[in-house]
Amino acid sequence: MRPTKPLLEQTDFPALRRQSVQTLQVNLGYRCNQSCLHCHVNAGPRRKEEMSIQTIDLVLEYLHTHSIRNLDLTGGAPELNPHFRYLVTQARKLGVHVIDRCNLTILNEPGQENLVDFLARHQVEVVASLPCYLQENLEAQRGKGVYASSMTGLKKLNAKGYGSTEELVLNLVYNPVGATLPPSQEQLQTDYKKRLGAQGISFNQLFIITNMPIKRFGSTLLSQGSFHDYMQLLKNAHQPHNLDEVMCRSLISIDWQGRVYDCDFNQMLDLPLSLPNQAQPRLRDLMDKELRGNSIAVADHCYGCTAGQGSSCGGALNET
Repeated sequence: MRPTKPLLEQTDFPALRRQSVQTLQVNLGYRCNQSCLHCHVNAGPRRKEEMSIQTIDLVLEYLHTHSIRNLDLTGGAPELNPHFRYLVTQARKLGVHVIDRCNLTILNEPGQENLVDFLARHQVEVVASLPCYLQENLEAQRGKGVYASSMTGLKKLNAKGYGSTEELVLNLVYNPVGATLPPSQEQLQTDYKKRLGAQGISFNQLFIITNMPIKRFGSTLLSQGSFHDYMQLLKNAHQPHNLDEVMCRSLISIDWQGRVYDCDFNQMLDLPLSLPNQAQPRLRDLMDKELRGNSIAVADHCYGCTAGQGSSCGGALNET
């Protein structure tokens, strides 16, 4: 895989500083039951990295010590970490809102037969990746057979009340198929609700996320000779007003080893959170630290978050 970090480090992206941390985003490991073309993590079935129980206990300690509101679990497929359910259960006991970034097909894997019941019992918000409602486009990104399995997963969630009640929130995530900016989130959500509704499927909101020029997607751009064109597209669409809402200002990202970053994308580029006298800070180093006002590590990929209507793990920052 061809690295893009050397092409991103020299940047004119505006300087950013942190607000108070409200969300802890935790990558529980890179193992996944899928290998998606757009994956910025390069996750897949052969990856072995996973967060240990010792690091998970540090996560819980940080949540409690700093009264964090939200725990955002990602991967890989976060559910494949053997301690996933322990972490969810203990975080909910602390009153923390838990988000599971689910690929839908994991709900149909052997050993996960009661996963939907578990998520519903703990009122975990499910943010499910569904790059397109069309079978051809979805399977072009995620592989043959993924469409049918994804629809089955959605119907399992709906059967438990997800997508139709305030307590059980089901949000979907859209990524463009190629090197383009996503369309209007509001308009695309209407299309998704119409198309999926025809199959009896309901959900709460659609989030759009711009493809980042890093890891697997970035390498594909380089192989196709379109990396620089895509970067110019992002830069040309930069909207300064999106800087106030970018997710890195109120979120920190933890990798499977407990190392700390300003966001998930910086994690994948190995751009650590800045902390005095710490070249690579870990979560245990932050237990007595207040990060408000801390500088945020930026590079050219950050334009992916400010282009057009903006992009974050919670979807568009603004409708334009």
